[in-house]
Amino acid sequence: MATRTLALCTLSLLTGCFAVSAEDAPATLTRQLVASTQALVDAIPKGDRATWQRLLADDAVLVDEFGRVTHKADTIASLHPFPEGFSGSIELREAHVTQHGNTATLQVEEYEQETVFGQKLTVRYQALLTYVKEGSDWKLIGYADVTLPTEPPRVDVKNVRADDYAGTYRYAPSRAWTVVNKNGGLSYTTHAGGTPNMLEPLGGDIFMGSDDERNILIFRRGVDGKVDKVIERRKFNDLTLVRDKQ
Repeated sequence: MATRTLALCTLSLLTGCFAVSAEDAPATLTRQLVASTQALVDAIPKGDRATWQRLLADDAVLVDEFGRVTHKADTIASLHPFPEGFSGSIELREAHVTQHGNTATLQVEEYEQETVFGQKLTVRYQALLTYVKEGSDWKLIGYADVTLPTEPPRVDVKNVRADDYAGTYRYAPSRAWTVVNKNGGLSYTTHAGGTPNMLEPLGGDIFMGSDDERNILIFRRGVDGKVDKVIERRKFNDLTLVRDKQ
């Protein structure tokens, strides 16, 4: 908090302005920015470049859910109408706008529904958009979103031998996870008394956790065919835990 306050004060001195306290935006501005954002997301499946040209600031920076950074020219160039067989829409939910002088932020959930040759897909994003006032217009200067975890479809995996995985798996002498089999359902805890994280089977020796991150757990077998370690694949990295000797 102190660092952010110092940064704001420094920016105020550099621009020759006094800091302006943030506050909830007037209803008229909230409606305007939500409408602008809705117009932007509605333009995506149509490949409508004119709307993005009109509403993006020239020095806009956009960061998508994969961490890719784009600017105005390349963002607009990437827009094309969805190909045949694809359709989609984004509904804005629970929008909240805060005004800070000639800057305003919009925090909103983007509820995306897409159809791919008849198959229905739903993805939720949490987005933060920053608008600046240029003359009488509000232009989008910053846009970032992240994917919200949602309950994935269940996969019917046959012949899961739950007892194969029960045990203690360790990544440090004093750090271990405990996998238990309760009536054929697998779960693990990361410490004594911890909340169980249910394991949903995805395939042979591959499971998904039930926590917010939905990490993938890959159980590995030794030359004797018995499970001897588990790999948690998290955010494109692997954490390896070795099974205690039984």
